[in-house]
Amino acid sequence: MALSGKYGRLDIPRIGTDEPIFILRAQDRLAEPAIEMYRQLAASHGCEIATALQKEIDSFRQWQGSKKLPD
Repeated sequence: MALSGKYGRLDIPRIGTDEPIFILRAQDRLAEPAIEMYRQLAASHGCEIATALQKEIDSFRQWQGSKKLPD
């Protein structure tokens, strides 16, 4: 389980019951640039996750659903 302020309790493996999480969705117009900024921060700190984040950015770009500003 994990705890999201917007979505409530979510069952996500390896995340503690009361650990707060923040979710970015592909429909959010600001999600892709936010992930890109996080990727750049991770890369500047030598984190290996930077490569995997590029794959996530690409999947957000390829998503064909409608996009909107966050609510």
